[in-house]
Amino acid sequence: MTVLLAHAHSPYAWQADVDTTVVVPVLSLLYLFAVGRLGAPRWRIGCYAGAMVLLAVAFWTPIHHLGLHYLLTAHLLQNVILAEWAPMLAVLGIARPMAEQLARARTWRVLTHPAVALPLWVADYFAWHVPPIYDAALHHQAWLIHVEHACYFGTGILAWWPLMQDIPRRLPSGARAGYAFAAFVFAAPVGLLLALLPKPAYPFYVHARPRVWGLSPLADQEIAGVTMAAEQATVLFVVFFFWFRRFLAEEGAM
Repeated sequence: MTVLLAHAHSPYAWQADVDTTVVVPVLSLLYLFAVGRLGAPRWRIGCYAGAMVLLAVAFWTPIHHLGLHYLLTAHLLQNVILAEWAPMLAVLGIARPMAEQLARARTWRVLTHPAVALPLWVADYFAWHVPPIYDAALHHQAWLIHVEHACYFGTGILAWWPLMQDIPRRLPSGARAGYAFAAFVFAAPVGLLLALLPKPAYPFYVHARPRVWGLSPLADQEIAGVTMAAEQATVLFVVFFFWFRRFLAEEGAM
């Protein structure tokens, strides 16, 4: 269910999404309960708080309204927040005792294995960007769009786990660098393909009115693709460089 505020008046309306209005507070309360029971350093608490702020920005600002009705660029920005930025900070917010509790579940140990987590994240990215599926989610905003968003955030948590956590397994620095590089190589084609296609891929945005910022559907798609590819290159390169530098230091090369 979605509550629309001033939809008829402005593309920049603030749109409160009922599901996420519930989800963000619930995730915050669960984390606070875990902190009270198991403890966590302040910097980890700050990281998790940052993740919740990003989710709030993605769903409680005009980015949400623009993405669901007018601009592919806004929707891809929202997806990047859900699949990459917010999950990364959320995983960083998990203290060791919390990770140990999660690792007791065999399912969690399997899902966070690098050979499982990364393919799930990449497959999720590709699947939801297939034009018929992407348009279907936008046409069924009462339920399917929420499934999409949950998949992005869930697989994002799994994908970042091997890079940021040492439990249930501690990957060597070199392996983490290779993992970050692989994540970029496999995910980058989505944004690059959108930037290079000669025609708009998603009919939903072709028919969107009014044309916000005077962008044609193709120009909107090109900007969205370039922005997405550039963001992934920047974030994953920084992570790759961090772990590669540590790998060199451990090998005595620095």
